[in-house]
Amino acid sequence: MAQRAINSIEELRSLVGQEVGVSDWLTLDQSRINAFAEVTEDDQWIHVDTDRARTELPGGKTIAHGFLTLSLLSILLKDVVRVNVPFKNAVNYGLNRVRFPSPVPAGSEIRARCSLLSVEDFGGGIQLCWAISVELKDVSKPALVAEWVVRYYR
Repeated sequence: MAQRAINSIEELRSLVGQEVGVSDWLTLDQSRINAFAEVTEDDQWIHVDTDRARTELPGGKTIAHGFLTLSLLSILLKDVVRVNVPFKNAVNYGLNRVRFPSPVPAGSEIRARCSLLSVEDFGGGIQLCWAISVELKDVSKPALVAEWVVRYYR
């Protein structure tokens, strides 16, 4: 999908309550899972032991960390939208809600479906709340659903 450029706060406000876009598919391969395990020191076998997963996990594959999938929201949202409003910076302000309804087996393709829930003014800029559902290719249940709050400072 093509990245959508948003060029004003008014345009942002007009998108509240709407789906803004869907990212391209991203493959979550074993090398990315292993790198995340190393950085976070979360090397539980379900994530990194491909031999054991082959015999002990449904589908025979390791599964990505939920927090790895969550950490990819930045790149997935960036694939969907670019806010071209002159702000000093944007800051990840936090999450209102996060759930991991489905596991992400190694090698899966994921994408994000992004809707804008709100645009609010605060003393230093504006705050956006995104509803994001991370979908798995060929799976009806999402891998992740979240409300993500991002602040843009003037």
